[in-house]
Amino acid sequence: MSSGDQNRHRLNRGGNRRLNYALHIAALVQIRFPGPGQDYYARKRAEGKKPLEAMRCLKRRLSDVVFHALQEDLRLRLEAAGPEGHSRATVQSSASDATPMVSPSDQSVTGPAARNATPRRTKVKTAR
Repeated sequence: MSSGDQNRHRLNRGGNRRLNYALHIAALVQIRFPGPGQDYYARKRAEGKKPLEAMRCLKRRLSDVVFHALQEDLRLRLEAAGPEGHSRATVQSSASDATPMVSPSDQSVTGPAARNATPRRTKVKTAR
């Protein structure tokens, strides 16, 4: 029996390996727990796709969701930006705010540090 007539979809394994790993873990979690990801995976398996092919389809679906979320976030940031392109800019400078209160534990200690600041551990003899 020959596998020569198999038509496999080969993915480019290049790109951001950390992002690919994150999508892989997300796909595993989606498959493991009930929800839309598991339903999508089961539907692809029912269509006759092999487990790795169905996983590839789920990863593609997840990457589309992440991409659209990033695009929506960018759109919202641009809408919130002012005419100069800065978002959440204030007129008052934080440098002109009053000096914050300092607790005694945050204050520096005057004088030089002790020569041996960390005490030595002493061995405790136990009775036998």
